[in-house]
Amino acid sequence: MLVSAWYPAVPIRWITVNKNSIPFDTNPPLNPSGIRLGSPAVTTRGFGETEMREVADLIAQVLEAPSSQENLAAVRVRVQALTGRFPLYSWKLATTGE
Repeated sequence: MLVSAWYPAVPIRWITVNKNSIPFDTNPPLNPSGIRLGSPAVTTRGFGETEMREVADLIAQVLEAPSSQENLAAVRVRVQALTGRFPLYSWKLATTGE
């Protein structure tokens, strides 16, 4: 499946990916065959192996039906639940007493 076929659906559902060329890619740079998922952002939040498997499951769910609004809404709920367990800057909230 071409990245361009599903890529527009992913950021809408709060999973950020970058389109990237892969070695020996025959597609042009603006329509690459690969994606890049950066781990620093999720490890900063505290994600571990279990959560990364859940991220992979979320991406797979999007790929199963990228044009289904019902499917994408379900992914959004799962993403919100996952990220809710690992809020950004939780260390800052702990030090300020909020």
